Amino acid sequence: MRPFSVGAMLAATILCAPALASTCFGSSASGRIEGAVALPLAGANFAAYSELGRKLGRTYVHAQVRDVVLGAYSALSRSTPDVQYVYGETGLRTGGPMPPHRTHENGTSVDFMVPVRGRDRKPTPLPRIAHNHYGYDLEFDDAGKLADLHIDFAAIAAHLAQLDLAARRRGLGIARVILAPEYIPRVLATPAGQRLKSLPFMKTRPWVRHDEHYHVDFAVTCAT
Repeated sequence: MRPFSVGAMLAATILCAPALASTCFGSSASGRIEGAVALPLAGANFAAYSELGRKLGRTYVHAQVRDVVLGAYSALSRSTPDVQYVYGETGLRTGGPMPPHRTHENGTSVDFMVPVRGRDRKPTPLPRIAHNHYGYDLEFDDAGKLADLHIDFAAIAAHLAQLDLAARRRGLGIARVILAPEYIPRVLATPAGQRLKSLPFMKTRPWVRHDEHYHVDFAVTCAT
């Protein structure tokens, strides 16, 4: 049986099901949400950063954001089947503050852990254990290296391109991408990078470096 085969069946079922109604309020920095849904624990080519984090209710999103995220993963399972993606924290079931994040309050924000390759240049799982806060405490250098690990910038670019496409197909968009500034040129220089030049990458340096993950705010119409 393939890894995550049960999760893949679950993801496929969700993709085919009617979208649940979610209503977001305010902004990602000050807001809440009603009718949020949790992302699946795993699928054919993706997994949550932490089963514990999901059990604690830290992976809820707007239903439309859920559909965008899973739609992108489905496309990537065909275009880059060797890459295993990992999503990070998203938000709480009713939104509101979720320390230590300064955003993630209304179901429109998703953290994605960086895909990595090992010394043999083959995709390898990102180390995610309690000691490193399930990947959030890893520190990559300016070239995207950490010991034998190398950030797969091409896989990041392919992922962002599919997120953008999936969002547009659903009448949404991407409002902001936060990534360590020194990594942005490396992402744009990859084969899929040409499709990302119009994405709203954050120009200023974020309050935390965002080297082990990239943050995406989706453009969803929310109530005030």
